[in-house]
Amino acid sequence: MFKFKAEPREVEIAGIRIGGPPGKNPTVLAGTIFYHGHKIVRDPEKGEFDREKAEELIKLQEEFSDKTGNPCMVDVMASSPTAMEKYLDFVAGVTDKPILIDGTTGPVRAAGVRYAAEVGLIDRIVYNSLSPGYSQEELKAIEEAKLKSAVLLALNMRDFTTAGRVKAVKDLLNVALQHGIEKPLIDTCVMDIPSLGMACKALFQLKDELGWPVGCSPHNAIDTWRGLKTKMGKEAKKPCMASATVMAVAVGADFVLYGPIGAARYIFPAVAMVDAAFGFLLREEGIMVGREHPLFKIA
Repeated sequence: MFKFKAEPREVEIAGIRIGGPPGKNPTVLAGTIFYHGHKIVRDPEKGEFDREKAEELIKLQEEFSDKTGNPCMVDVMASSPTAMEKYLDFVAGVTDKPILIDGTTGPVRAAGVRYAAEVGLIDRIVYNSLSPGYSQEELKAIEEAKLKSAVLLALNMRDFTTAGRVKAVKDLLNVALQHGIEKPLIDTCVMDIPSLGMACKALFQLKDELGWPVGCSPHNAIDTWRGLKTKMGKEAKKPCMASATVMAVAVGADFVLYGPIGAARYIFPAVAMVDAAFGFLLREEGIMVGREHPLFKIA
C-alpha cells in the first residue's frame, strides 16, 4: 500500500523487530508504567509501588501482545534516579521485553542509562527520548554506556509545522549517530489534536526520506482534549484513544507509545485489526506474512 523512496530500515531490540518494508512487521506497542498520577505508585521519589499490581499490568500487556501478534515494549517513567533504579530492576525481572527509559528529566534518564549498563541491561534499553534540548550529560551517558537505541523526538519549539518536525529530526539524527546510536526510533511529537495531523504527515515524510522506523504518542492528543469528558462524556475517552492510535498506524507508524499500560485491553485489538487488514493487502503483491502476524492471530 505504501511506497517509499528510501529503503525501509529494520532494527532489532531484544528480539523485537521494528520497521522494515511496509506490512512486514506488526506495529510495536509500548505502554507506560509508573507515570505521574499512576495509582500503583506510592512514593515517586523513593520508587515505592504496588509490585503485585505492577506485575499484573506488565503481564496484561504481554497477554494482549500474544493474542494479537503485536510486539510490546515497556516504557518506564521515573522522577528520580532512585526510583528509576528500582523500577528498572523490577521490570527487568518480570519481562524480557525491551525497556524504554523515560525519566522526567535528562539527569534521571542519564542515571537510568548508567545503571542499566552497570547491571547488564543495556542491550534491552531504549532511551526515551533525545530531544533538541538535550544536555551533554545525556550524550555522555549514552556514549559511555554504549547504548544503541534511542527515541528521537521531533520537537521544534520554533516551528510546530510538519517541516519543523522533519528538520528537528534530521538535526537530532546526526547527533545521535555520532554518539553511538545505531537503532534510532523517530517520534514525530504529538502534543494535542492539531499536532496529531502534522505528526502523522511527518511520519510518512520521514519514512520516505530517511527510512528509519517512525512512530509517535497519539494519546497526548486525547490527554490534552479539554472538552472531551465535559462535552462528550467520560465513556468517549477510550474509543478516542484507540482512534488516535489507529490514525498513526494507518499512515505508516512502525511503533506507538500508546500511553498508560492498562489501555492495552483496547489499544492492541484496534491496532491488530489495522495490521491484519494491511497484511492481507500484501497478498495482492505476492507477499505472505508470517503465522505470528495479526492477520493469523486475531480471528
